[in-house]
Amino acid sequence: MNQLTRTPVPVSPAQLLAGARRPMHTPAGLVGDTPVLWIGEPFTAPGRGFWAKLEGHNPGGIKDRTALHMVHEARARGQLRPGARIVESTSGTLGLGLALAGATFGHPVTVVTDPGMEPLMTGLLTAYGADVDLVHRPHPAGGWQQSRRHRVEELLAVQPEAWCPDQYNNPDNVAAYAPLAHELTAQLGRIDTLVVSVGTGGHSAGIASVLRGFFPRLRVVGVDTTGSTIFGQPAAPRLMRGLGSSIYPRNVAYHLFDEVHWVAAPEAVWAARRLARDHYTTGGWSVGAVALVARWLARTLPAEERIVTVFPDGPQRYVGTVFDDAYGREHHLLDRLPAEDPDEIDDPARQVVTRWTRCTRVTDPTRPATPDALSTAGVAR
Repeated sequence: MNQLTRTPVPVSPAQLLAGARRPMHTPAGLVGDTPVLWIGEPFTAPGRGFWAKLEGHNPGGIKDRTALHMVHEARARGQLRPGARIVESTSGTLGLGLALAGATFGHPVTVVTDPGMEPLMTGLLTAYGADVDLVHRPHPAGGWQQSRRHRVEELLAVQPEAWCPDQYNNPDNVAAYAPLAHELTAQLGRIDTLVVSVGTGGHSAGIASVLRGFFPRLRVVGVDTTGSTIFGQPAAPRLMRGLGSSIYPRNVAYHLFDEVHWVAAPEAVWAARRLARDHYTTGGWSVGAVALVARWLARTLPAEERIVTVFPDGPQRYVGTVFDDAYGREHHLLDRLPAEDPDEIDDPARQVVTRWTRCTRVTDPTRPATPDALSTAGVAR
C-alpha cells in the first residue's frame, strides 16, 4: 500500500524537488512531477507566450493529487475506516482520482454523476472498479450539481460507514496542491502571474497561496465559466464541466484573486482546438478557458512577465464533445470566434455576462451585498 507523507516547506526554491523520495512503481507513485511546456506563437502573438503545467500527465488528471491526499488524511484522522466505501459527487476528473485512491488504499468507490458525463469517462470509471450512480433530474435551483449532492446524502444515509470527501468544502482539497506549487517554483524559478481555473476552489487556492509565499507580488487571475455563481453571477445552464459552479464552495479563496475572467463554451472550444493544432498539446473546457486568458495576458502584459497556467487534464475524454464537429454544431460551439480582448465590467452583481469578460473587482458573493445589487442587472455583449 502506498503511503503519502507530508514534507517540510523548504527554505529555498532550489530545494523544492531535491532529495524527493517517492515510490514510482505503484499507480499512486506516478502522480506529480508533471512537466511544464512553453506555449508561444503561433497560438500567441510573436515574441510572447506563457508556461503551462501539464497535469494531464498524471494517470487521471490534476485531481489525482487531491483524491489521494483527502483519502490519506481522512484515514489518518479515523474519519474513513479501513475498507469503508467512498461516495462523492463529480463531473468526472475527481472520479478518476478517487478510483485511484480506492485502489491504493483498499476502498470501494461510488461516483455520483449526471447525464452530462461523457460515455468514455463512465466507461473508464467502471473499468477502474468504481460504481457509477446517475441522477436523472437537475435540482430546480442548484442544477445538476445540487442534484448530485442530494443523491450523495441519500447514499450516505443508508451506508453509515461510508465517507464523502466533500471536495467543495474540504481544506484537504486545498492542501493537496502545495506540491504542485513547489514543482512550479522549482521548474521555473520565478512566477509573476498565475492563471487558474476555478471550480471547487481547491487547486486555485492551494497553488496560489503557496506561490504567494515565494512571490508576494504574484498576480492571480481566476477563470470561471459563464453561468457560474462563484464570482457573483446568477446561475444559468452550463455546458462546460470541470470549472464553474452553481453552489458556493467554501474552498474558494476570494482574497487571493486580483481579477476574474468568465469564458463561454465556444471560446474555450476555439482555444482548445487551436492549442491542439498549434502545439500538439491541449485538453478540455478548463484548458481552453485558461489558455485563452493566458494568451491575452501574454500579449497585454510586459514581455518579461512570466505567466504560468495549469492545464488540469488532457484531451482524451473530450473527443466526443470539445473535439467533435457534430457535437460542436449541435451546441453552436463552432461559429463564434473569441474577440481579441475581453469585455470589461466593474461589478459582477450588476451585469450578466454571456461571453469572455473580465473584472478586476473580486468579492465574495456570499457576503451581504447592496440591496439593489441585481435589480439593475444587464447583459454584457
